[in-house]
Amino acid sequence: QVQLVESGGGVVQAGGTLRLSCAASGRTLSNYRMGWFRQAPGKEREFVARISASGVITVYADSVKGRFTISRDNAKNTVYLQMNSLKPEDTAVYYCAAGRISSTKPEDYEAWGQGTQVTVSS
Repeated sequence: QVQLVESGGGVVQAGGTLRLSCAASGRTLSNYRMGWFRQAPGKEREFVARISASGVITVYADSVKGRFTISRDNAKNTVYLQMNSLKPEDTAVYYCAAGRISSTKPEDYEAWGQGTQVTVSS
């Protein structure tokens, strides 16, 4: 099974930018659809963005559309989430996930990273 490790989280002011990375080991990422999810305290894990295995198709939650960009570099076995114009409501632990089908549901993903904290101050 693929192992995932996220990095790039931190504390940023509203309007700032962060770039999250998700590095894979154990299996090649090119076989997987990849997703980013987030979970704020007291809330359920929610879908943020997903990308097809080839990288051609991307889908975003309405709350991040136009501000976040998901991408992948299969040669580096890494997936990215570029986050611009960050808002305090983007504060959460961000997780990357690997799955075999195209989905926005957490239960459809079979491998998860440990998460990276993103905090946006107002």
